[in-house]
Amino acid sequence: MHTPAGIQATETQDLMNASRPHIQIKDLNVTIEGKRILKNINLSIPNNSITSIIGPSGCGKTTLLKTLNRLVDDTKGLEISGSVLVNGEDLYADGAEVIHIRKKMGLLSQKPFPLPMSIFDNVAYGPRIHGEKNKRVLAQLVETQLRNVGLWEEVKDRLDASATRLSIGQQQRLCLARGLAVKPEIILGDESTSALDPVSTQTIENLLIELKQDYTIVLVTHILRQARRVSDYIIFVYDGEIIEFGKTDEILLNPKQEITQQYVKGFIS
Repeated sequence: MHTPAGIQATETQDLMNASRPHIQIKDLNVTIEGKRILKNINLSIPNNSITSIIGPSGCGKTTLLKTLNRLVDDTKGLEISGSVLVNGEDLYADGAEVIHIRKKMGLLSQKPFPLPMSIFDNVAYGPRIHGEKNKRVLAQLVETQLRNVGLWEEVKDRLDASATRLSIGQQQRLCLARGLAVKPEIILGDESTSALDPVSTQTIENLLIELKQDYTIVLVTHILRQARRVSDYIIFVYDGEIIEFGKTDEILLNPKQEITQQYVKGFIS
């Protein structure tokens, strides 16, 4: 039905020629409690782009995303082989330092999880952990990141208020600001608008489109309309394999593989 290995090799080379890849995945296999979740993943994701991972439920989308910041590490019965490189650094090399690796990644989860502290302290939390103590520097950093996510004007007069009192949409933007405050290289999103109303969803999507000027962004989404709105590239995953990888319109409007055609037409969910 499909030829994922050939498709991956050809399309990956095309993308590498178009832009220097920021993330490179080589021969990645993930098995959890004896079940093979990801199979021979080879992939290069370019800089300053939004790449969305799509596919039916249980196909391995979120596992693939979590390999990029080693959030799979604590999974019971995990076996992993292959390489995940960010700017040439292998995240799974012997001696790789997990805290350093995760600092490279800003993560937006399905639901926002503000820390049980003030709005200010949420954004300042990461820089403080990494050693920043200067109050003036922290204040400027907090303002800058809140402005970056369009939240400053809404909260500037209540920075000492609890972050949990914000709306869900505001909380998600706050979590994005918190992630940006540690100066990551990559932004990861795991169905990060699924708990939001349409207005907040549009706000987050617009922010991500702006942020790709400075970051490489990888998203998991089950909403094809969203993937088309925000993505430069699409990865279609099925049963742990990459079936197709290419520019958004090519994958969603003119897929090469029959199984991709079935998915984008809604015959597979």
